[in-house]
Amino acid sequence: MKSKSFVLTVPEVDREQHAFIDVYRDHGVDDGHRRPLIIFVHGGPLPPNMQPAPRDWPAFVGYGSLAANEGAVGVTLEHHMHSLADCAATVEEISTAIEQARSLPDVDPDKVALWFFSGSGILVSDWLRDPPSWLTCVALTYPVLDFLPEWEVDSRFHPITALEAHSAGSLPILLTRVGIEKPEFAAGVEAFAAAANSNGIGLDIIDVPDGRHGFDMLEATDASRAAVTEAMDWVVGNLV
Repeated sequence: MKSKSFVLTVPEVDREQHAFIDVYRDHGVDDGHRRPLIIFVHGGPLPPNMQPAPRDWPAFVGYGSLAANEGAVGVTLEHHMHSLADCAATVEEISTAIEQARSLPDVDPDKVALWFFSGSGILVSDWLRDPPSWLTCVALTYPVLDFLPEWEVDSRFHPITALEAHSAGSLPILLTRVGIEKPEFAAGVEAFAAAANSNGIGLDIIDVPDGRHGFDMLEATDASRAAVTEAMDWVVGNLV
């Protein structure tokens, strides 16, 4: 798969590469304070051994650098969701990456944002159902949030059901939705928004009416740039 450019021009930050995570931080700032953490979870399922790997895509390098430039520590991770049968194993990988990221020097382990993209949307379910105390907010960008009829997936990974069982209604959630989306994915997004509304759960929404799935790496328009900027401002604002 050919990786696309990030829609924003961001001063690139040198990343610290670990086994399963890349870390972006502004080393020019040393004020002695612990910094909030933003963890970016790429979509799936993706083919095995994809090159370049998602954490090397310009979009995720851009998101990580943007987080660092905004005063947070950005972390991109590598998971191995190659089919829908991998959901449980992938959540374990993400959980391990989260704990590794929370233990990083200078990170505030109690100010963490999880940001899910595309097909990783269904993987947010555990964190919606029972948000840990360290989870400050959740962001979802053109996410997949409902099952298609032909999918055979454990109901554990159904975000709408998880939202309805949400045990911490004060958890801020951001949804960035696009106007040009596969109908089946768009229906899931609308069902998720309706479930949040009917359960009294606050859901902030950024609409990109002319945006497509993957707009942040496909469409360098003013609307795309504004949506990414607004989303990052929202996440950072909740963290600080």
